[in-house]
Amino acid sequence: MAHVFVIAAQTLDGFIAKDSNHPAFWTSKEDKERFVKLTKQAGVCIMGSSTFKTLPRPLKERHNVVYSRKEKFEGENVETTSEDPIALVQRLEAQGFNEIAICGGSAIYSLFLKAGVVDTLYITIEPLLFGKGMTVFSDDMNLQLELKSFEKTEGGTLMLEYKVKNKII
Repeated sequence: MAHVFVIAAQTLDGFIAKDSNHPAFWTSKEDKERFVKLTKQAGVCIMGSSTFKTLPRPLKERHNVVYSRKEKFEGENVETTSEDPIALVQRLEAQGFNEIAICGGSAIYSLFLKAGVVDTLYITIEPLLFGKGMTVFSDDMNLQLELKSFEKTEGGTLMLEYKVKNKII
């Protein structure tokens, strides 16, 4: 099975955005560098339509898979899907992707975690407070995690890596 990971940045109070139109570029330089490195290494990024719309353009040098039942997104290295997460991971693996990045937002993170296909979470905690907004996960979760690594940057950003201990498949 492909290595499937969630990559997310959140504020100290647990929000990934102020609302669904909030640009994705509010995070630290270190978080952006980590995002680029890990997602380019994976070669494929799965995201919801709201997350995709916050980007100025599709992510370069990566295959962009956008979840949407209503809209069709097109462009170089862009596809739209509403496939079951397990079927999508199997299809992408058959296409040669050994790593798959789940890039948000809340509903997509929850969908893939609940499907049991995620084995790693890369979570960045930024030293910011939004007070309200969109949480990392939009659904109830019951997962045990094991901290694999952590790093504190000069600016106070925490970069965490967790392994999912009770992965379903």
